[in-house]
Amino acid sequence: PTPELRRTEALLCTLYTYPENWRAFKAQVAAQYSGALLKIASTSPAFTFGHTNRSPAFLSNFPLGKVPAYQGDDGFCLFESNAIAHYLSNDALRGSTPQASAQVLQWVSFADSEIIPPASAWVFPTLGIMQFNKQATEQAKEEVKRVLAVLNQHLNTRTFLVGERVSLADITVVCSLLWLYKQVLEPAFRQPYPNVSRWFLTCVNQPQFKAVLGEVKLCEKMAQFDAKTFAEMQPKKETPAKKEKGGKEGEKKKEEKKATPAEEEMDECEAALASEPKAKDPFAHLPKSSFIMDEFKRKYSNEDTLTVALPYFWDHFDREGFSIWHSEYRFPEELTMSFMSCNLITGMFQRLDKLRKNAFASVILFGANNDSCITGIWVFRGQDLAFTLSDDWQIDYESYTWRKLDVDSEECKTMVKEYFAWEGEFKHVGKPFNQGKIFK
Repeated sequence: PTPELRRTEALLCTLYTYPENWRAFKAQVAAQYSGALLKIASTSPAFTFGHTNRSPAFLSNFPLGKVPAYQGDDGFCLFESNAIAHYLSNDALRGSTPQASAQVLQWVSFADSEIIPPASAWVFPTLGIMQFNKQATEQAKEEVKRVLAVLNQHLNTRTFLVGERVSLADITVVCSLLWLYKQVLEPAFRQPYPNVSRWFLTCVNQPQFKAVLGEVKLCEKMAQFDAKTFAEMQPKKETPAKKEKGGKEGEKKKEEKKATPAEEEMDECEAALASEPKAKDPFAHLPKSSFIMDEFKRKYSNEDTLTVALPYFWDHFDREGFSIWHSEYRFPEELTMSFMSCNLITGMFQRLDKLRKNAFASVILFGANNDSCITGIWVFRGQDLAFTLSDDWQIDYESYTWRKLDVDSEECKTMVKEYFAWEGEFKHVGKPFNQGKIFK
């Protein structure tokens, strides 16, 4: 099918995963290049890792219960991240000739067989997911050196792994190296492999990669295993039950407990990225508000915006507990194709998943290809920009200018009405409405 047809087909496609899953990143970056607009289901209620993927409905489509998992609006389902990334790619990513296609497959296989095993053995203990084993870690370091040497030699006269442009080979290998570069490849370790680092930085700074990965910061100091972190990451043991009188009954209960789905059902990568300890609520210092954000969102989603949702918003809005902000993308000259600009917005929304309970936004793309701008209206809990409350929320916000609005001004009321309804004069913009996205 043509790229345009593929984009249309992909509009209602869903990728099930958990937040920050590097395996899912492969499919997401491929979609950025091909134009397939994916819906990412990574948080409750759309998807809860460890629960949704064990439900009968999920297992009927994805029998292994693993993520990422892809489902099209037509019912077409795929599991295994490489297959999903391949399906969401276009011919340019897959390799436009039989030779290029085989080379792409070669590097995809290389990532799985040569990079992931030693990377996992080395990185996972530094994340507190696996127990540290000195011999295994030292062996993993040597294997990583061998892998980097192979890549460094190959990239000595090449910008990308296959051909003159980014391909699925680059996407897959970059995502496989991501945790190494973020956790353990400190400057001294990566110094002998300048071609690899040059290529890696070239890739992660492409707009399509940044829309998914955000700003990738290279490791400054090699992360080490921390016994305390490891202990905190382990599931808490239940209090031992009293010894059963009946031997057989006791054995039966023991077997029942053993059969309960447990952490070992996940592969190591899933365990590593899905088992992050719960962070403290960034809004815990704020007093309780009378404005129930979820109730407004239900009105907005299910009832008429102008006659129901908007009046509800102003009738219940807590001026002390919430604030309203106008945002504008600072680099409109970088905006080219409309679908890529929309992906930029979607990528930001995905990285702000944990902010949803305390924020609402309508972000709009105005104009046309190569002549557009992105502006939005955001509602945050508190009187300050929420992004500063968590390191996880700071990837994108500096790419925008932010202006706090006077909630009682006519300017604010007009903007809220136009942005919430996606209709109006938008006099402050000067470009026609193209399309909008809601963060809720």
